[in-house]
Amino acid sequence: MKVQYLGDSRDSFKWDYHDFLTSALEYPMLNVILMLTPDDNSSEGQTHPENYPARKCTIDFCHDLQEHRNLQLIQKLPFIAGSKYTVDLHKAETHLTRSNRREYFSDICREKQQVLFLDPDNGFEPEKSNNVKHVLYSDIDAILDEVSEETVISVFQYFRRIPFNSDFARIKQRLLSGSATAIYWHSLMFVAISRSKNIIDKVHDINQRYARQYPVQVLHD
Repeated sequence: MKVQYLGDSRDSFKWDYHDFLTSALEYPMLNVILMLTPDDNSSEGQTHPENYPARKCTIDFCHDLQEHRNLQLIQKLPFIAGSKYTVDLHKAETHLTRSNRREYFSDICREKQQVLFLDPDNGFEPEKSNNVKHVLYSDIDAILDEVSEETVISVFQYFRRIPFNSDFARIKQRLLSGSATAIYWHSLMFVAISRSKNIIDKVHDINQRYARQYPVQVLHD
């Protein structure tokens, strides 16, 4: 992600959903792997948080993020939402590069019950090439080897000009291990992955509950 994206409409969906998911799982930690890349001169990140119909507390939270562009404010999400988990920012000041990727994904917190959110600029690596804007399937496999079976990995996936149901099917095929489910809105999908099929089924049920309140779609194995 880029700091310039903080608080935009995708952030409204991102933080509203991950607060809901972490709280519904009754997990004590939302662990955010920011995958920081440098800001650019584009107009990306200027959409209004109200474009996604999140709860008022989430909208207010996103306005604060847009105003201050301070990554540490992300840790205030559960306080603002009235939730009981804590937010950890993994290597929050470190930019992801080609040369530090292996080190960057090392030493991930081993909290037994956590939602581990990976926030790349684009999402999963495409078929023919990749860069620091992508999560690699090998990254996911290595993380799954490190964390507990109860950990839920959630990955940001931006729209790739193919229907999300087709994209999700291809992502599942390319995963080296684990089970998956997904939820999407407009141009953004979150793919949840776990070593445990039972945990993913539970996430799917939570996604369906979320979808009864918001204009999102749910995908599953």
